[in-house]
Amino acid sequence: MKFLFKKRYNITMKQYIFCFLSFKIFAVLMVLSACNRTEQLPQQSIARVEAMPDMPQPHKIIDWKEISTSFDQYIFDFNQTGEYRPFIWIDTNRRNFDQPTFGIYTAIGDVRQGSQKNNGEFHEAIGGLGALMSAGLLGIDKTNQSGYNFVKMAQNYFNSENGWNIIMNNTNPEVASLGGGYGRDWWYDIYPNVLYYAVSDLFPEVERADSLQKIIADQVLKADQVLNGNYHFSYFDYSSMEGKQNHIPFQEDAAAAHAWILLAAYEKFGDEAYLNGAMSAMDALQSQTESRFYEVLLPFGAYVAARLNAEQGTSYDITKILEWSFEGTTSETGRLGWGVILDKWGEYDVSGLVGSWHHDGGFAFAMNTFDMAWPLVPMVRYAPEYANMVGKWMLNAANAARLFYPHEIPDGNQWLPERKAITRNVIAYEGLKKTTNIPKAGLENTSPVALGDGPLWVEGQPDESMFGVYGSAHAGIFGAIIEKTNVEGILKLDCLATDFYSNDSYPTFLIYNPHNEGKMIKYAAKLSAPVDLFDVVTKQLILKNINSETEISIPAKTSKLIVEIPTGLDLKTLKGQVVAGNTVIAY
Repeated sequence: MKFLFKKRYNITMKQYIFCFLSFKIFAVLMVLSACNRTEQLPQQSIARVEAMPDMPQPHKIIDWKEISTSFDQYIFDFNQTGEYRPFIWIDTNRRNFDQPTFGIYTAIGDVRQGSQKNNGEFHEAIGGLGALMSAGLLGIDKTNQSGYNFVKMAQNYFNSENGWNIIMNNTNPEVASLGGGYGRDWWYDIYPNVLYYAVSDLFPEVERADSLQKIIADQVLKADQVLNGNYHFSYFDYSSMEGKQNHIPFQEDAAAAHAWILLAAYEKFGDEAYLNGAMSAMDALQSQTESRFYEVLLPFGAYVAARLNAEQGTSYDITKILEWSFEGTTSETGRLGWGVILDKWGEYDVSGLVGSWHHDGGFAFAMNTFDMAWPLVPMVRYAPEYANMVGKWMLNAANAARLFYPHEIPDGNQWLPERKAITRNVIAYEGLKKTTNIPKAGLENTSPVALGDGPLWVEGQPDESMFGVYGSAHAGIFGAIIEKTNVEGILKLDCLATDFYSNDSYPTFLIYNPHNEGKMIKYAAKLSAPVDLFDVVTKQLILKNINSETEISIPAKTSKLIVEIPTGLDLKTLKGQVVAGNTVIAY
């Protein structure tokens, strides 16, 4: 070949050698250049998030970890004295299981509740399990606190006596109804099971938990098979296995909760029937032609879609579910206006909060905002093309959510400033409204207004019920996920904190730069041993052998999805996945 090359082009051997070496050098330089390029994974956008402020104003990120940790100390203290305290009591009715359980108030001073009301039996799993999950996310051991195993006590929410055999919002729905509680409402019935699965992952090996999770999964699987793709109901009777209709709008996004529970059950028990059930529920969700976002469930569908696509090779439309979640319900046949707020109320950017953009011009809620972060932040592990979108939304949500807390919003913008001391700034107003049509001196032309979510659930209920314990109980989601960096507006988001029932993984953090110029941030690794930092967005090792605080460059309006890999592990690509040792770090 060399002779022919020389003969064909009529060059000397010296010229040939020069050309050959030049070609070799050029090829090496091209390889090196390819290795050093920082090509960004193309990012998917959601219009409602794109329209949110790059840097919401006024800007302040509070210490979510401190607030949620202090909440646990305050609420679970049986020795608290003073009006409406303590906020917790022991329920000795031994409903469903022969053991006492606990109740915490839904709101401060809720006249329906307490040890002396309704035989002490009206309390809600939404608050109780939310508080246990938040504590577990923060590393607080709720299996041995003040002499109680609160995790085991919460099993009384498993309704066996009425034949439903799932975790329900009350230990006795009949008593809850007499106490002014809720009628059958699908999200209230199924979401406690999502919460219970999360709590069980955070506190494994609690007696009887595995068997309850298995029964719940079997009930959900049966329900999905009965529904057979048709989730057009207000609720589902898990005893008679029938879909039901009442005055409440249909809640087709219950399919997302079914899918999440069944995927978690598959990861826990390894039964392929649960995986098939998760896909069946996702098929039902994807078959919808419009958003049916009702309360908190729909975003869990985006997480399940991303994870199934990454791990099982499915092709669910993540963007469609995210658009439904953010844009919200636009049909009169659904919960009109339920989605994510995009607005400025008075002097405050409130974009990113979850609630209704239709009700009185806008009504956002604390619990719903906290809970949307639960599925969406870990979602980016499986679908990193949404890193920028999730990063920008979380910046807006984390900034605006402080306005629920009475010490974080001016007295002139809240319902009960004269009583805010009782909250210790760890119990929030559940709601934030653009304006209020409820007569209250000084608030008629005020925007926004922090208040309860009723605000008067029961006639004669005291104003203190404006402060919502149940929603504040979920703040640990933000507390476990959000960490400020040394650069204002750049957050470090823990993508593993709420990635329940996930496979083995290394610490993973989403860092989004909302600024118009690149920024250098300080980065301290979570792992104590020396680590290499791998960026999923660019599929590159960006730093090696880090054993102390270092600095990372984040280009303008981009994200890094950092995985901390123990130094020395080889990287390889298997079936489209990047693997470090035996652990998948990028899909």
